Amino acid sequence: MPSDTLAPPSSAAPTTYRTLLRTGQFAALFTSFTLTVAANALAGLALGTLVGRQTGSPFLTAVSMYGTTFATVLGALTLMSVADGRRPRRTLLVLHGVSLAGTAAQAVPGLPLVGRFGVLVVLGFVQSLGTATRMGLLAEAVPAAGYAPARSLMNIASGGLTVLGCAAGAALLQQVDPQRVLAVAAGLSALSLLVVAAGVRERPIGPLRRPGLRSTWATNALLFADPGRRALLLNLWVPNGLVVGCEALFVPFAPERAGVLLAAASAGMMAGDLVVGRLVPAAVRHRLAFRLRLLLAVPFLLFALRPPTAVLVVAVFAAGAGFAATLPLQERLLALTPGQVRGQVQGVESAGRMTWQGIGAALAGGTAQVLGTGTAITLLAAVSVAVTVLSRPAVARAGRAAGGGGVS
Repeated sequence: MPSDTLAPPSSAAPTTYRTLLRTGQFAALFTSFTLTVAANALAGLALGTLVGRQTGSPFLTAVSMYGTTFATVLGALTLMSVADGRRPRRTLLVLHGVSLAGTAAQAVPGLPLVGRFGVLVVLGFVQSLGTATRMGLLAEAVPAAGYAPARSLMNIASGGLTVLGCAAGAALLQQVDPQRVLAVAAGLSALSLLVVAAGVRERPIGPLRRPGLRSTWATNALLFADPGRRALLLNLWVPNGLVVGCEALFVPFAPERAGVLLAAASAGMMAGDLVVGRLVPAAVRHRLAFRLRLLLAVPFLLFALRPPTAVLVVAVFAAGAGFAATLPLQERLLALTPGQVRGQVQGVESAGRMTWQGIGAALAGGTAQVLGTGTAITLLAAVSVAVTVLSRPAVARAGRAAGGGGVS
């Protein structure tokens, strides 16, 4: 029977979080990232509140809060190659500057609604390029054995700061108007830019190539031409996106329990990243990849039975831990990627994952409209399991191509 046992990219000793944070380059990238996450959480909540008050439309409010995620695919299709230019630090500074200007523009009183949504598209586009550039620098700043712990630490910080940012934003909105909260978000964006300027060194990633539309398309074509990378991207995007669609139905499924279920999902995700990324040895992490992908979706099959809340909370927590399957898959993708295009490939992976989360939510909503929420959750989870199982042989081949495991 084929196995996606993926050997670690390096036999070096595990890298601790403390060791990573003592590395100046990673510390600067991590600090800048956390400030950006906090700024985005504040800005999203404030903008959603502003648009909700102005329009009274739930649809426009939701789009204003999460619309940037849909715009990330534009970066993947057009200018993602800028992430692998000769001066990635300068690129990151420029992108941070544009993000700062966009967030500050949202704080301007009286900005027309069309203008606000136009700025959202620009911000989503720029953020996708910024993520790719940051990940390219990260791959150069940490050893191969430290890549998964670095990503897990960033995932944990992202989840925690998103929760704290939303809580702080909600408290601020009780005292001040949304424009002032957006101004605070712009201040955090400015601090993030300063951290990059002060702490990130210029690290040429690859040979000189002209970034642009043609370069982006050429690299994307090579990326998707490789069966191993296609299999890894499929498993990074589709199962995750379908499970996010399941989570998007918590409110209509059980309005009075939705908050508890969402909190359980977030807690499980952070616990999974901590255990799998930091505490589990690399060799074990790769052997667990398939089981983690199953864990991501299988607990949602219980929703068909409508069990008690306590059972659902445990199931959702366990499923959240399954998101840690991304760590060994991302390690494999990095191992199969030439160094000179690592930033673009990681950017495409991130943009595709965000896009599939939106697709998953849309599929879940449409299915629930016809079949009901419990059935829709169960169906999406079953499809996620099917994709994982059917693509397992291809993932196993990708692992072997990257220097990894064999057959069990």
